[in-house]
Amino acid sequence: MALKTLFLNCTLKKSPETSNTEAFIKNAEKIFQELNVETEIIRVVDHDVKFGNTSDEGDGDAWPSILEKVKAVDMLVIATPIWRGDRGSVEKMIAERFDGIMEEGNDENGQYPTYNKVAGVMVDGNEDGAKKAISSITFDLSEHGFTVPVNGFTYYVGKAGPGPSYIKAEGNKHEFTNNMILLMAHNMVHLAKTLKENPYPTQVNKLEERAKEMSK
Repeated sequence: MALKTLFLNCTLKKSPETSNTEAFIKNAEKIFQELNVETEIIRVVDHDVKFGNTSDEGDGDAWPSILEKVKAVDMLVIATPIWRGDRGSVEKMIAERFDGIMEEGNDENGQYPTYNKVAGVMVDGNEDGAKKAISSITFDLSEHGFTVPVNGFTYYVGKAGPGPSYIKAEGNKHEFTNNMILLMAHNMVHLAKTLKENPYPTQVNKLEERAKEMSK
């Protein structure tokens, strides 16, 4: 079964500047490829993504083309550095842009185009905030129609307090982080295969109508 994964790198650094988050992604990318999954990485700041909460913010907005890539894959991994103890601003921006997907339910059952797609989260940095960031991102992904598997995340923060980041600290040799990468990748691939064979039967339109009746 052919599967595809898209990584969205939410670093604040434009190419070709070195990105610790990119190095972290590439470590995970190898595992997906071992599982016969096709991969692609997009560094979001290399594209002119506009601020907003729709799927298309007009002339020059690069988000629609990125969103088309999201719609074309089976799995999405969002990777972000930690800033000020939480996810970076680029990740927050794309979370706001994903709100537009909630207006794109299909005519058949009202499901968003992200239904039956699996998502995971990667967070790196040299300070506290990984679990807070993961919690926020996984909530957003679920609300936006993605399915997050058990252990669908990995993170690296090194020792508490300021210090070397992923590359300099050789985070690729960190056993806990690598174990979580393996769990994330294997569980995402399993769930993606499961949803391909047994997609959600949810009739979103009908349930919205029932909710209206229940609320009278």
